[in-house]
Amino acid sequence: MRRMFTPVTAMCAGTADGGGAATSHNEVPLIERERLFGNPHRAQGRLSPDGRWLAWIAPLEGVLNLWVAPIDHPDQGRAMTAEQVRPIRSYFWSPDSQALLYVNDTGGDENFRLFGVNIDSGETRTLTPFKETRVQIIGISRLVRDRLLVGINNRDPRWHDVYSLDLASGELTLVLENEGYAGFIADEHLELRLAAQPREDGGETYFRITANGIEDEPFATIGFEDSANTGPIGFTRDGNTVYWIDSRERDTAALMAQDWHSGELRLIGHSPRADVTGILLDPVSDEVQAWAIDYLRTEWTALDDTIAADLAFLEGELKGDISVTSRTDDDRRWTVVNDPVTAPAETWLYDRDTRTLTSLYISRPELSGEQLAGMTPLEITARDGKTLVSYLTLPEGSDADGFRRPTSPLPMVLLVHGGPWARDSYGSNAYHQWLANRGYAVLSVNYRGSTGFGKRFTGAGDGEWAGAMHNDLLDAVAWAVEAGIADAERVAIMGGSYGGYAALVGLTFTPEQFACGVDIVGPSNLETLLSTIPPYWEAGKRQMYRRMADPETEEGAAWLKERSPLTHAGQISQPLLIGQGANDPRVKQAESDQIVDAMKANGIPVTYVLFPDEGHGFARPVNNIAFNAVTEAFLAETLGGRFEPIGEALKTSSIQVPHGVEYTPGLDEALNG
Repeated sequence: MRRMFTPVTAMCAGTADGGGAATSHNEVPLIERERLFGNPHRAQGRLSPDGRWLAWIAPLEGVLNLWVAPIDHPDQGRAMTAEQVRPIRSYFWSPDSQALLYVNDTGGDENFRLFGVNIDSGETRTLTPFKETRVQIIGISRLVRDRLLVGINNRDPRWHDVYSLDLASGELTLVLENEGYAGFIADEHLELRLAAQPREDGGETYFRITANGIEDEPFATIGFEDSANTGPIGFTRDGNTVYWIDSRERDTAALMAQDWHSGELRLIGHSPRADVTGILLDPVSDEVQAWAIDYLRTEWTALDDTIAADLAFLEGELKGDISVTSRTDDDRRWTVVNDPVTAPAETWLYDRDTRTLTSLYISRPELSGEQLAGMTPLEITARDGKTLVSYLTLPEGSDADGFRRPTSPLPMVLLVHGGPWARDSYGSNAYHQWLANRGYAVLSVNYRGSTGFGKRFTGAGDGEWAGAMHNDLLDAVAWAVEAGIADAERVAIMGGSYGGYAALVGLTFTPEQFACGVDIVGPSNLETLLSTIPPYWEAGKRQMYRRMADPETEEGAAWLKERSPLTHAGQISQPLLIGQGANDPRVKQAESDQIVDAMKANGIPVTYVLFPDEGHGFARPVNNIAFNAVTEAFLAETLGGRFEPIGEALKTSSIQVPHGVEYTPGLDEALNG
């Protein structure tokens, strides 16, 4: 069957040299893993609400911590935290600009606690000091500056009770005891306004919250078919309007405004191609100023003339995709990230009064001047006619000009996203750059079940694990082979979480299609996966059952067994590498243990890498680098690409190899040398 391909040339990022004659990829310098996967120089630069400070994440003695500097002197940064093991990966400003707030867990267990560090004193406090508890941020307001609303599940691990957190004293005051609600929406006065209750059919019902409690009559009902991409996202400052991302009565989700009193819904923005996924709000009124969709790339539609002019100026001045990452309360200054893909991302200070841009930092300056590869957005047609938005990266110098097909088919890595209810998008991707630099074509596919492309596309994945979802991946590989991009005999399948499951499916259900597989924290047994989900996933359990299968029914249990790679482990005939975090609360270590044990019993080679201080993925750069060192040696052995020797990459990591050290070249020497 012929697969159709549509290159979106107007949106393609070129190569670093802008095209022209092809050069041998072997002449392109090898980019060291450390420069791609080590700590960034700086990341997540954000202005304080009052505009006085700039904060960011950067390493302190090798571990990512929070830093701050006066905005007028960004070179005078000082570290505000002193984490020594677990990196800080996200944070936010307190509304009063007095503190930085962040969440962190222990060893990847996802029992997140909330911490705060005072800008003036440097004192760090644990604001939710509870064991085996996962904090949620429920409400942050620019209007109410002295407190937040947080959810804490220390009473019942399934449900988060709502507390008001006084930022000055750290005192927690119970606002609402949760008896079965999935979540809550608060207004700008930090008053709870809506409660979401999960339904048996996998949907949700929303109820108003008043001074008298949660009302009995539903305010809105979301059926299962709309559950993946419909929900309220907040209120205007006056509390009279609630905004929705809403796919009811349409396929792709629109941005809607609903009058709180009359219930009348008003359309603000909609595209038939993709869901609305981003909005810009006025910092004072919380009225919508612009909205965005992400189809092949992010596209903004401005509703406010001034914002339209700002966005036009930024797009004209900066080469590459832009995103506004913070805005001061007076809205005079923004931080803007520019991502050209063929160069490292750069963060800028934008002064709206003077229409000037000042560079604050480059995230990875060590990559400046490197021959980074571009990324091409694609539309690939599946066998049943569905359009699969995909992203292709080719090795620098492997092809000619325009959308440059390689001069001969390349080994390829099919890189599958997790979720599966998530998506791949255009932009800088360290894995694409790394693998392309090693000589591989890299293809990421938004298979059915992915989100962002309408409810029909997401719903088309229901019940299709190891079915039509996998066929989409096979169709994309077939397109790459037919287009002369991929060598059919040298295709690897690799991914994390659901992507790891897809890698296992590839080697069990269709072992003839792939030369090897890399599974990172992927489930091998869907029965045990669903029986061990964290208790705080209770609210979404029925929706998962609808999208997979109900383990409480005979038919559902049979489906889960049949679609589990473990059931078909005897079919594996190609090399497999598995990476797992011992503390993973989502995909337990037993998921990897089971498939490894089955392969050992069947005499099938497998290399099993375990990190005792990681969870669902590898947060510590030393561990991520260690696993990737093993991965590129493993891939080079099977696919024939270039590789940086493992060398000393494992020494500072916590890596353990319970089985199969002999199946990956150089691994035994690196561990024991």
